Amino acid sequence: MTEIQEMDANWLEFHPNPKRPDFKLPDGAVDAHCHVFGPSPEFPFAPERKYTPCNAGKDQLFALRDHLGFARNVIVQATCHGKDNSAMIDACKSSQGLARGIASVGADITETEIAEMHNAGVRGVRFNFVKRLVDSTPQEVFLSIADKIKEFGWHIVVYFEAQDLAELEPFLKQLPTTLVVDHMGRPEVSLGVDHPDFQRFMRLMSDNENIWSKVTCPERLTKLGPPYDDVVPFPAAIVKRFPDRVLWGTDWPHPNMKSHMPDDGELVDFITRIAPTNELQTRLLVDNPMRLYWP
Repeated sequence: MTEIQEMDANWLEFHPNPKRPDFKLPDGAVDAHCHVFGPSPEFPFAPERKYTPCNAGKDQLFALRDHLGFARNVIVQATCHGKDNSAMIDACKSSQGLARGIASVGADITETEIAEMHNAGVRGVRFNFVKRLVDSTPQEVFLSIADKIKEFGWHIVVYFEAQDLAELEPFLKQLPTTLVVDHMGRPEVSLGVDHPDFQRFMRLMSDNENIWSKVTCPERLTKLGPPYDDVVPFPAAIVKRFPDRVLWGTDWPHPNMKSHMPDDGELVDFITRIAPTNELQTRLLVDNPMRLYWP
């Protein structure tokens, strides 16, 4: 029997009692970026993981969905599970069609395996370029995976940090599917929206209509803490300029948070500051994720 895997001593557990949001989400809203961790030992964490989190399984995720007022979830494979997508796939299968998944796979993935994941609700793969979270992968591996998944209409989620975009940009432009960038490419918010790094990201989206952005994770990007005033200009600029190519999600259960653990209800209330009109909110939370994940 697999042993229970104890979480890291410095791990911050998710908020135990988030507030009910003041902002009433539009009908059919999608939490388009969240995770499941285990629970172990049923779904063990990967031996090569860089961290061992708390258990945060599907039942807790779906309870949070209902508490906050979301209708659906997009569950992104967590790096602590490596390429074993079992926990994510199990959550999708248990959702009665209300969850989609983003997998992490290797170059040896077969079309049969992709088809099986597709039937379970998976609609994309994640390529992670954040060096502190994963080991480096040759770009040829990512290109071979992209060629396999495009036949299924899947897209690619990419995770990188702002200072690495200049190096990655030529490669990103080679990818043959829709790309969804996690957390706006993690801009350094203390530098402001006019900084060349963020303007490079804005140009990337402007020049490539297949590139979307998740306007997520103010709690990761802030230097000031809640209510994340220093982050607002960045997602607000993206939502205003690219209203049909933006997504939002909680990032629950908030892996690798070091300074504080956010209240998910307060994160939902943050949405009105970056998408201030009913039209923008409906595009961000309903129309765009439904078009991408439940066409």
